[in-house]
Amino acid sequence: MVSHSQSLKPALDAIGKAIDQRFDRLIPVPEDSRARLYEAMRHAAIGGGKRMRPLLVVAACDLFHVDRERALRVAIAIECIHVYSLIHDDLPCMDDDDMRRGKPTVHKAFDEATAVLAGDSLHALAFEVLADEATHEDPFARLELITALATASGPAGMAGGQMMDLVAEHELYDIIGVTRLQQLKTGALIGFCLEAGAIMGRIPDSQRTPLHGYARDLGLAFQIADDLLDVEGSAEKAGKALRKDEAAGKATFVSLLGVERARTQARMLIDQAIEHLASFGEEADLLRAIARFAIERDR
Repeated sequence: MVSHSQSLKPALDAIGKAIDQRFDRLIPVPEDSRARLYEAMRHAAIGGGKRMRPLLVVAACDLFHVDRERALRVAIAIECIHVYSLIHDDLPCMDDDDMRRGKPTVHKAFDEATAVLAGDSLHALAFEVLADEATHEDPFARLELITALATASGPAGMAGGQMMDLVAEHELYDIIGVTRLQQLKTGALIGFCLEAGAIMGRIPDSQRTPLHGYARDLGLAFQIADDLLDVEGSAEKAGKALRKDEAAGKATFVSLLGVERARTQARMLIDQAIEHLASFGEEADLLRAIARFAIERDR
């Protein structure tokens, strides 16, 4: 029997190749004193990673028959935000990690100041890409994309969740607190991926409820799977250090629920996520496969 991980591999390989090709074009190294900055951006952005968020964007855009090249522009934007967050997350003032995606983190391969600037530059690049007319001919659609990504990545989204995660080293969260933390830190950007498909397809707000439900349940299941991998996984396969949350005394879904209850909860959330797509036909098959893969992956 072919696993969902195996069946999704061609799509993951294709999106990884497409994203790398576009980053290669977007971040050419200039022949001046900025070269080190561009090299650091390329080090972080090209190669490695699951590319799950870009694939979610493309899958959501497929629901509404959005042109693939335009969908990939939005996919690049979300990956810019994700990679910038990883660069900053790895810094000594945050998680102080040495490895990311199987290679040295940017501050190790270059230096801390360059890493900060590389993250800042990728953050800016995300909005530059979305603002370009090549992403969508409708300026209102581009504005909605920019607003949605800014909200998902700022203090009401990913950055706010990261602040809660820093506080978690000194404050013990219960299951409600951990859920809220992960809804912001991980779930907000996943929510944008689905919202982006509706925005690109000019789907009214009243018809986006199934996508919101799918994103919410997938985001939590994805994080539970991450917590399980942190306890049971291989650092070599993950390409980064594991078991740091346990060492720091942070509450996680696994520490609060236990391994088996956490695994059961993740499966239930994936079933719910897929059920939200019941009104769609085969055009949602990629989203269904992504949901199943979320709890099967080994990194």
